[in-house]
Amino acid sequence: MFYSDNGAESWRKVSAPASGVHFGFPVSVDARNGRRAWLVPGRADNQRMAIDGGLFVARTDDGGQSWKRLDKGLPQQGAYDIVLRHALDNRDGLVAFGSSTGNLYLSEDGGESWSAVSHNLPPIYSVRIG
Repeated sequence: MFYSDNGAESWRKVSAPASGVHFGFPVSVDARNGRRAWLVPGRADNQRMAIDGGLFVARTDDGGQSWKRLDKGLPQQGAYDIVLRHALDNRDGLVAFGSSTGNLYLSEDGGESWSAVSHNLPPIYSVRIG
């Protein structure tokens, strides 16, 4: 994970491997606060699975200097969800993501807690909040 605060002239690494934040396809940045972003981490490019079988969303509020693990309401055992690059979105405090296993999750509080919208959809390749 990398972050730029000068229009992409330079980048700084903001990965936090000890917290599981080092690989993941989807990143969604808050349109009003460019220092706030959400990521759904995966184990690695060659092991596309939830870390240790538990699904979580990582959020930074300070441009990647620190990350918060958000997992309240998400499965913490036996999760095989992979979230593809266009399947995470946020708008006005709502955050939603869908997985390749057909699970759709929604947070109405910026990611602090999650509820399942559906577990029976085909693979989800894109999510947009209207």
